[in-house]
Amino acid sequence: MSDVELGAFDQAIADAMVQAHGAPGGLPGYLGIRFESLTAGRLVATMEARRELLTPLGALHGGVMAGFVDHTLGCVLYPLMKRGQWAATTEFKLNYLRAVQGGALRAEARVLAMGRRSAVVRVEVTHEGALVCAAQGTLLVSDPPSSG
Repeated sequence: MSDVELGAFDQAIADAMVQAHGAPGGLPGYLGIRFESLTAGRLVATMEARRELLTPLGALHGGVMAGFVDHTLGCVLYPLMKRGQWAATTEFKLNYLRAVQGGALRAEARVLAMGRRSAVVRVEVTHEGALVCAAQGTLLVSDPPSSG
């Protein structure tokens, strides 16, 4: 995306989100998702495919991968939105490309398009340098409820 399309990037929000990740709490905390970098339209996140997240057959559960992807889909948008707005995934598609049997995962989320009310984000997840999941999602960008 060009700088013109991403003119609303808020570095303070990006910095706060990077610092907050890795703290315990909620699904991202349980999964151990950490943000490595969050820049205008791009988020790099990591997590460890721990033994308790594997299926009885020894592969990372697809729901774990979906949770990792869904979290990065939305979070990449927050520094681009007006303060108080929130993002909600309306749909996303995952292509699982190969099994992961443990180790570090790296997700790179990139904003493909962003309007006033919706955004499209692509996420690629790698393991040991190999692409293991490709995903794309649409998110609704909502204003905070008006007090009244």
